[in-house]
Amino acid sequence: MMTSRFSFDLPERLIAQTPVEKRGGSRLMVVHRGIGIEHRQFEQIANYINSGDLLILNDTKVTPRRLFGVDESGKEIDILIVDKIEGNRYSILSKGKNTCSVTFNSNLLSAKIFDGKEAEFFYKGDFNEILWKIGNMPLPPYIKRKPDISDIERYQTVYAKNEGSIAAPTAGIHFTDSIINTLISKGVIIKTITLHVGIGTFRPIKVDDIDNHKMMDEYFEIKNNVIDEISDTKKRGNKVILAGTTTTRALEAYISGQYKIIEKTNEMITAKTDIFIKPGHKFNVPNCLLTNFHLPCSTPMLLVSAFAGLETIIDSYKEAIDNGYRFFSYGDAMILM
Repeated sequence: MMTSRFSFDLPERLIAQTPVEKRGGSRLMVVHRGIGIEHRQFEQIANYINSGDLLILNDTKVTPRRLFGVDESGKEIDILIVDKIEGNRYSILSKGKNTCSVTFNSNLLSAKIFDGKEAEFFYKGDFNEILWKIGNMPLPPYIKRKPDISDIERYQTVYAKNEGSIAAPTAGIHFTDSIINTLISKGVIIKTITLHVGIGTFRPIKVDDIDNHKMMDEYFEIKNNVIDEISDTKKRGNKVILAGTTTTRALEAYISGQYKIIEKTNEMITAKTDIFIKPGHKFNVPNCLLTNFHLPCSTPMLLVSAFAGLETIIDSYKEAIDNGYRFFSYGDAMILM
């Protein structure tokens, strides 16, 4: 299938640059596959999830691993820490192929950059604690502003727990403690898994044929009781609702066996997966999928197209554009029923 089939025109004004003022105040498009569309507010999500249904969330936590510093000449250097290589050396993303010394904070952190791809850091104390003191949230490039202090809280889910992501699982950003408590009071079962979002999720598809695109490994953890709960829910005839494409990738990878095991115990599995979910994929877990509106020709858009059908997604996106929905990470939500 050609990548161009997943393209659409989006007015720049609809690319959300900031979150809505009140968490949970975003809009919600309810897509009843093959039937029609409703326009609601996210705070009404409980109207579409019933007692006995299972909602699964991704509890990964974003680390503020974007750093702004200056090199020896005073030039500003902007880097994103991706993965640890060994010791104090990390792979990074940055503009240009700079090899230079950089100071991020004269008292806390400096680094030697190699070809714009790796960095060796110099510091005293705990590296992670330093990042939380001076780092910035790694907002995606379509947000045309520098991160600010408010992003530390808002570019994160309220249930974020396990650190390791370079991006937020944005379908979960809309939830508040109040919304979650409403769901629990209604009898909805809520479980969590962890998938640490890596650059592979957002890596653009640069090939003409989607079958030639290769995903990158991402780390996940799934407790055995989550798998048991999925089975029990389906046996009762209730729905399994997955919040986000990252939650979906982790669970579909596990159920289909498309992962590289790191450790397996009586309680949980830790593994890595490079599963690429695209049209033609047979879903094993979700009955419904909660998600944001995604970039054209992106792997998350291919995943939702695989779940709901490309025509349904294109028609829904057109409806969203016509009705002024906000797109991408800080944008509005849709639930595919």
